[in-house]
Amino acid sequence: PISIDHKLHIRAPFHPPANTDIEIVIMPKMSFGTGHHETTFLMAKMLLDQNFEHQTVLDMGSGTAILAIIAEKRGAAQIDAIDIDPWCFENGKENIVLNRCSRINVRQGDASVLGYRQYDCIIANINRNILLQDLPAYHRVLKPNGQLFLSGFYEADFTAIDQAVSTIGYNLRNKESKNQWVAAQWVKAGF
Repeated sequence: PISIDHKLHIRAPFHPPANTDIEIVIMPKMSFGTGHHETTFLMAKMLLDQNFEHQTVLDMGSGTAILAIIAEKRGAAQIDAIDIDPWCFENGKENIVLNRCSRINVRQGDASVLGYRQYDCIIANINRNILLQDLPAYHRVLKPNGQLFLSGFYEADFTAIDQAVSTIGYNLRNKESKNQWVAAQWVKAGF
């Protein structure tokens, strides 16, 4: 089990429950996202401080759907959780049921399945190259003043990511690191 700031407890179904604000049950299988990896831990920590009331959220590279589940538990009205991997697609659906979530739509695919739906917030915990490749698609579907949370890259890659995001009109709001991994939050300029 993992505890983050005594607010979030992440456990497998075979671990005992804990007395905390938010508890998430994740069936550990072949999908990424149990909270043990630094990037998932950092993203979860950042999302705990957000109020997602009435917001639409996109979780790209959703893995176990852990970040989508946190967004729902923090009030998000509608979440799309998308991952290219069939294991993640199935495991995400399973974890949504385990956590009694009702506002998460799990889809299999990559950024090409986004279409033109608009989101208040985008969460993407993937890797440096995919993030840079898919940044134009994220920009297209994120509303003005929307929040962009990115992780899955090292401290050494932060400058390249920040430069790409800032160049298209985003302002850095928060950056955290753990063991040379980074998670960061930007806000899209309002137009």
